[in-house]
Amino acid sequence: MRRRAALKALGAGAAAAAGLQFPFVRTARAQDRYAKYRGSTIVVHYPAHPHYDQAEKLFAEFTQETGIKVERDKMQYLRMKDKQVLEMGKPQGDYDVVVVVVFWKTEYVAKNFLEPLEPYFGNAALADPAYDIKDIITPYYENVGLVGGPKMYLPGPGAKFYCVPYGSETGVLAYRADILEKYKLKPPATYDELLAACRMIKDKEPGMGGLTSRGQTGHQVTAAWLLHLTPHGGEVYDSNWRAAFHREGGVKAAEVLKQIVDTGPPGIPSYGFGEMQNAFLQGQAAFYLDSISVFGPAQDPAKSRVAGKVGYTIHPKAVKHSAQTGGFGMSIPKNAKNKEAAFLFIQWMTNKQNDVKVALLGGNASRWSTLDNPEAQKKYAIEFPVLKQALKIANVDWRPLIPEWDHVSQQILGIGLADVITGKKAPKEALTAMVPAAEDVVRKGGWLKG
Repeated sequence: MRRRAALKALGAGAAAAAGLQFPFVRTARAQDRYAKYRGSTIVVHYPAHPHYDQAEKLFAEFTQETGIKVERDKMQYLRMKDKQVLEMGKPQGDYDVVVVVVFWKTEYVAKNFLEPLEPYFGNAALADPAYDIKDIITPYYENVGLVGGPKMYLPGPGAKFYCVPYGSETGVLAYRADILEKYKLKPPATYDELLAACRMIKDKEPGMGGLTSRGQTGHQVTAAWLLHLTPHGGEVYDSNWRAAFHREGGVKAAEVLKQIVDTGPPGIPSYGFGEMQNAFLQGQAAFYLDSISVFGPAQDPAKSRVAGKVGYTIHPKAVKHSAQTGGFGMSIPKNAKNKEAAFLFIQWMTNKQNDVKVALLGGNASRWSTLDNPEAQKKYAIEFPVLKQALKIANVDWRPLIPEWDHVSQQILGIGLADVITGKKAPKEALTAMVPAAEDVVRKGGWLKG
């Protein structure tokens, strides 16, 4: 079986493996599906993010086709959680659709904040029989969509579908093809090659660093370190929920991150995601190793000084290949006023036709069929072949998506790792010092026994 067919088969089996069933439903004509909801208004809470910047361009078309109006609340994505928790904790909240960052999904389900989506996809009055759940890119479906299975966040027995992946992602290495050609370098296939190239470019190319990176204290520096953790054989917690990040793989990942900061553009310790990506787009770094959301902006001369000069390859190998999974999904709060209209919005935005439209505008593809769409393949002739390879090494368990993860990421690892990249503490010292707090959190959560 060809890899493409195998991946499609994996997608077809994902729902069954998770104990999910999405029956083929017979619906009325599409226009009748929306008749009951014409004139209603839904409120959507979504992030300021490259994918959603493009997706919102379809909101007016949704209203024109369905008669459902869309009110927007758009925020920086790390500020969204406090607002969502406040609204979803009320008897009735203001939001009908919430865009959930992947590491919030288990916490929200544990607090009974989100509607399971299987009943909506099984409702003949609402569901579009052409929607095709199995066409959603499998690692995104598993990583972003499912809650309740093994470890509470992986596919398998007990998993239910809560979040439709939208703006989901894996990681790639982007590089300045002109700079590599100038110094007769091949696209790095390993970490050793990447770090050597970073040192050379820092030394020889005036005003340019090697690899851009996030580094801001809290979630951002943790996300940067996680990129290097599983490729180096590390993990945050072991199978018994003992802290493992201070072991060999975690220390090596922190040492690599420190080298990246030392050879990168000077602002990394203050960079969030946007600043990190912009440093590459503005020519301040020769490499970018993060989300595929770079694909659209890198092509856009209005946003990128390096348009036409960028190449891509998969995440470099250390002891193994392993690439990130993450990003966003759209969900319906339990206390939403207009749940059915909200479902219709999510279904419409994420259907096959509109997934292609958003990808062509510069957003992330969420479906296998989009990766095979001729028009999208033409626009992303360089990007999509690499993305297909990257999805083969996408790791749905590259961080522990338990309800306590946000605290561990922000308040424990995100503080200690900031000391590493600024040189205040050695990697082994800093990571070891965080072990008691990290284990106390999962002990209180009932994961770690004893």
